[in-house]
Amino acid sequence: MPVYLLDSSISFPGPDVAEDDGLLAIGGDLSKERLLLAYQSGIFPWYSEGYPIMWFSPDPRLIFELGGLHVSKSLIKTIKSGVFEVKFDTAFEEVMRLCAVTDRKGQEGTWITDDMLEAYTGLHRDGSAHSVEIYRGGELAGGLYGVSLGGVFFGESMFHRVRDASKVALYHLDRFLAASDFDFIDSQVPNSHMKSLGGREIPRDEFLSRLAKSLEKKTLRGRWQYEPET
Repeated sequence: MPVYLLDSSISFPGPDVAEDDGLLAIGGDLSKERLLLAYQSGIFPWYSEGYPIMWFSPDPRLIFELGGLHVSKSLIKTIKSGVFEVKFDTAFEEVMRLCAVTDRKGQEGTWITDDMLEAYTGLHRDGSAHSVEIYRGGELAGGLYGVSLGGVFFGESMFHRVRDASKVALYHLDRFLAASDFDFIDSQVPNSHMKSLGGREIPRDEFLSRLAKSLEKKTLRGRWQYEPET
């Protein structure tokens, strides 16, 4: 199938014409309008510095059903110990920057370019992107960030500088979303690590159908407030 070259119009081809690896289109920009349309359409940007913007819609897709996170007894013990402090939407840009410099197995460089950083911090200021921050001893130990639309949280990246900190962030995100009438977390491209945490693959057609239904819900915009259960 052809890979589409985007122009200045805010539009995308249908996800069903993506390449086998999920690549759908190249070009365009990272404007708020285009990014939000992409997520609404089951598409996301993923590319490296020095390359044109690449837009993907993989098949299958990896998602987390809320409440379906695999939580070990040791992780529950860590969460209940109080060693970590959890906050939402207090250090979005710092979380993005730390995600960008985190070493990842089998991957060189980062897709979190300066342009991506600028675009997503803009979405955060607009109330459409959010972060979870995990602190230990006053220092940022781990976290994650993503985009929220309707009843879906589109996870973008996570990091940890202290063991289990990113898992703790995902746990609290799951609890918050479940309590806020969300439907699922999109984890985008399947990988073994996210599967080990409870992510499961679904066909793209199923993902798009569920996404369309979830987008009927009102988006929870602005800064998120969260109080962990004690």
